[in-house]
Amino acid sequence: MGCAISGLATKTEFSQRDREDAAAAAAAAHPSEEQVQMIKDSWKVIRDDIAKVGIIMFVRLFETHPQCKDVFFLFRDVQDLEKLRTNRELRAHGLRVMSFIEKSVARLDQPERLEALAVELGKSHYHYNAPPKYFSYVGAEFICAVQPILKERWTTELEEAWKMMFQYVTSLMKQGYQDESARQRNLAASPKDRLDKKNTAL
Repeated sequence: MGCAISGLATKTEFSQRDREDAAAAAAAAHPSEEQVQMIKDSWKVIRDDIAKVGIIMFVRLFETHPQCKDVFFLFRDVQDLEKLRTNRELRAHGLRVMSFIEKSVARLDQPERLEALAVELGKSHYHYNAPPKYFSYVGAEFICAVQPILKERWTTELEEAWKMMFQYVTSLMKQGYQDESARQRNLAASPKDRLDKKNTAL
């Protein structure tokens, strides 16, 4: 999500079936109208602490999934995770991710606009070499980070609503990643290969 990424991760190839599965999963995971309202109401409280949530989210991410730190070249060599809490680059990155979450929340009742946003972000993550398996980690850490902020407002139903939103968004991101992966493979094919495929189709 606006990642400062190295080239360490391997770009994964996906089949047409994978893309269809991702699209189906995205459609199935859209939050209900009631859940959308719950998410929007809770966001009004969360947004007052977005910088704090962004930092907590990523420090927790690096604690629970240390391999993720290696993907971010700016933070790869930081051994003391507590130092990251005052790191300007991490703060800026956290704010970019929170901005994406804010846009996603605002577009939950505008599925086409949200789909365009998330799919495009997924495509950009292909070029960051950020594996799709990491997408869902951010949502889980966001949920952990906002619980103390929402305090008594936090309920099992609200947690489920946020989980649904992140499942929906990350599925769309994976779809975008896979589409871009396929596009890049096609571009990498030799002109002769592309011509042969075209002639075969005829």
